[in-house]
Order: sequence, then structure tokens, then C-alpha cells
Amino acid sequence: MLQTYFDDYARGYEYYKGGAWCYEDGCLYRGLITLYQATSEKRWLDHLIRLVGGQIDTQGRLIGYEIDEFNIDNILPGRALVFLYGLTSDAAWLDAAAPLARQLDTHPRTGSDVYWHKLRYPHQIWLDGLYMALPFKIEYARAASRPDMLDEALQQFSTALDLTYDRDAALYRHGYDESREQTWADPQSGLSPAHWARSIGWLAMAFVDIIESLPPGPARQDLILRASALASKLLALQTSDHRWLQVIDRPDVRGNYAESSATAMFAYFLQKLARLKGSAAFAHAGKESLRSLVEHELRPDETGTSRLQNICCVAGLGGFNGRYRDGTVEYYLSEEIRADDIKGVGPLMMAFAETLRTPAAARRSSDIPTEERIKLSAARQ
Repeated sequence: MLQTYFDDYARGYEYYKGGAWCYEDGCLYRGLITLYQATSEKRWLDHLIRLVGGQIDTQGRLIGYEIDEFNIDNILPGRALVFLYGLTSDAAWLDAAAPLARQLDTHPRTGSDVYWHKLRYPHQIWLDGLYMALPFKIEYARAASRPDMLDEALQQFSTALDLTYDRDAALYRHGYDESREQTWADPQSGLSPAHWARSIGWLAMAFVDIIESLPPGPARQDLILRASALASKLLALQTSDHRWLQVIDRPDVRGNYAESSATAMFAYFLQKLARLKGSAAFAHAGKESLRSLVEHELRPDETGTSRLQNICCVAGLGGFNGRYRDGTVEYYLSEEIRADDIKGVGPLMMAFAETLRTPAAARRSSDIPTEERIKLSAARQ
């Protein structure tokens, strides 16, 4: 059932922003990559190449991408370019990713040397941005032989974890404002006021994707320990039916609801962490939350088409579209809920793929049959 839903979704997918390079499409690409790694089924690779190739023009430029916007979100879909380079050895894929790496070389940073979330959100670190930028930076560093980028990414991630951590709650806050200029920022800590589940979900996925890229050693083990502490806290915050609330630690608030994208992200995180040497109990919990999410929220609409329900469309901090987002519990509960938004479906793909994974599931480039070594030039046709 799920694989049919994913296949239909990818086949009918329309670019989130009309074809312009954006992180939302990158969520789908991550889902397709994990499904391909878990199953070796060519249909997932075909979808990926068709969609990614359609966002690169004949000069190898990313359609709609402007480096001087310094939008950290735009980095995420670049992971698909690095993946396809590793799979095919076609340098055109890595060349297409090079402007994203150049953006990170010059992207504005806080005084603590962590990337601003965006140029229009100065001095701010958001948990979403850690997922958008740092796994790409590590994967690109390895593909392009840039060890300096890898070391820097790990340092940035560690610093951001320290700055966004709420010790009393044993959770991470959505945003940190180094300048303390935003009204959402606590004057002492610089932190935003509430614990939004999906922001923690972005962070959780960053944890396991970064851990997966690291060799055995102190850095990897430190991240496993930090991720395991977060996982244990998440298990304590589950709803009775194994999901997570939009404002994750406030079951007392009227209108708080089980949010599907965060639940999918945590289902992926828990299973993958267990595979990467976390507790086996995490794998069981992740599978249970995935089962519950599908049971409660993957439902047919009036046309009989299956759709994933209860996905928060978007949430952020500060001014946007004439509104100031103050990061309070009430704010997060006021945002639009949308069915089948890719920010929920992509992580659902990833969580399901983890249920299929074995340690030997991911194939090396040398294992790919010659006919699957599709060139970028062909993908554009």
C-alpha cells in the first residue's frame, strides 16, 4: 500500500515552487533516495533523475537559484546532486552542486561561526537550517575532497546544539537570536519560547544523517550520545497512540494536535539511530510510530485518493507576509494544516525505507548495473 502511494505521489508531483530550486522539492528527493537505497528498485531512481534533471538548465545551472539570496533552505536539494554523482560518476552532477558549496563558503555567520538562517533573518540560528545545510556540506566535502568543509560542519553543528539547547526541558528550541533583537528571543538566552515538534524533527534527521557520514571515532560517538539523549526524551513525550504533538511538550493546551510531519521525522530518526548503534528500543518505537501514523492519517479523500493528513504547512519566526511570528504555543497552533504536503510525505518515505533497511542494503556505485548509470545530459531530455 505505502509503496503504491509513494509511486503515485512521485509520478504526479508538481514542483513546489513552479520548478524553482527549493528545499520542499529536496524533501521528496531525500525520500526517493532512501527508498532506492533500501529497495534497489529503479523506479525510485527514475523519479529522482527525472525531477532533479528538470531543475537544471542546459548550461548546468540550477533553475531559479540565486546565490546572493543566502537562503540556507536552498542547500538541501543539493544532496540529491551529490548522491547522483556518487552513483553515476558523472561530474556534471557535482558541477551543478558547486554553487551551493560556494554559497556556504560565503554565507553570513553568527559570532559563534554558525550560519545565519537566511540573509533576511540576520544573526539567527534555526534548527531547520542545520538540516538544510550541514549534511550537504559533509557529503559534498567527501565527494569534492574538501576535508576543511567536513571539520567546519561538525564544529558548527556542535556549537548550534549548545546554543539551542533548553537544559530545563532537555529539548531544543526552534530559534536562537544572537543579537537578542527579535521580540521572540528571550533577553537572556536568545531562544524562542516554545518547542515546535517539526523543528526538532529537522534537527533529529540532521543528527542521524550526519552520524551516517562519519567514520568511527570520538566525533561520531559524541553525536550518537547526544542523539540518544534526544531520542529518550522523545519517547517520554509520545502521545498514547505513539505520535507527537505540534507543540511537543504541551498536551495541556486546547487545540494541540498530533502533527504528521514531525511524527514521520521522528519515526525515521529513531529507526536510523538504532541502525547506527543506538538502542534497539528506539527501532521498535520508530516502527510503532510509523504504524500509528499510517493507521490514523493516511486516508482516502472524496475521490478515493490516499492522502497524508494533518501536516503543518509552514511555520517560522519573525516577520513574514505581513505577519510577525512570535514563536509562542498559540502561534504554532494557528498555522495552516494541509494534506499531502511534501514536508510530511518525504519523511514518511524515509521512515518507511528504514523499515526495509539491512546493513548491506545500500549499494556502492560499483554495484549499479551499467544501464542505470544515467548521465545528466540524458536526464534533461
